[in-house]
Amino acid sequence: MSIPGLDAWLASPQGRYVLAWEQQQLDAAVADVFGFNALQLGLPQCDFLRANRMALRCRVCDIGQVDLRCDLCALPFANQSVDLVILPHVLEFAADPHQILREVERILIPEGQIIIVGFNPLSLWGLRRQTRRTPVFPWNGSYLSPSRLKDWLKLLGFEVDRGQFGCYAPPCEQQQWLQRWRFAESAGRRWWTFSGAIYLLRAIKRVHGMRLLTPNWRKKPLRAKALRPVAQKEKHGD
Repeated sequence: MSIPGLDAWLASPQGRYVLAWEQQQLDAAVADVFGFNALQLGLPQCDFLRANRMALRCRVCDIGQVDLRCDLCALPFANQSVDLVILPHVLEFAADPHQILREVERILIPEGQIIIVGFNPLSLWGLRRQTRRTPVFPWNGSYLSPSRLKDWLKLLGFEVDRGQFGCYAPPCEQQQWLQRWRFAESAGRRWWTFSGAIYLLRAIKRVHGMRLLTPNWRKKPLRAKALRPVAQKEKHGD
């Protein structure tokens, strides 16, 4: 999934501004997720699993320097074998985002988690994309609203656990202007929560009819029952 202009944007003031917020939020989000296998699909230039402590943390994409190169619409992992999947800016630039989500649902274990990061179309950045379309990242994507994503996740059996928005400054290209708009961060979190340029959605895969069994540490040990002799039947006709 080659995205024109991605590397140049990541090195720009805009890219650094967005990635700083995303890295901070994802570090906090994955730190308390436990299991054995965690995947980051897409954006291999960034390590969004660095704060996670699972034994296997793998970056997967169809291009670039990654741990595994494959088609994200046909992931080479067994059913119900992965505990955590991160999708940073994958769905809005994919030709078939539904298929990617179906593959993620397939490989996640019951109660496994998916974290999606995307550009918010209901923001100043979304307005910039509508008014000045260009064929380079990040303005060449099909931004998905959080409400639409929640509907897709619900259809696949996910329950959205939490969501948050960030990056309230306008899409300025110069560092000095981004710095001058820093006041918008606190104001946005307080007054315009839904209008952040970036959103993060975290959802849990639910399996209907499944009951998780957990140890009952307070359970008292059972007393040994006394053995009772089995009464022998009386012999008749003696």
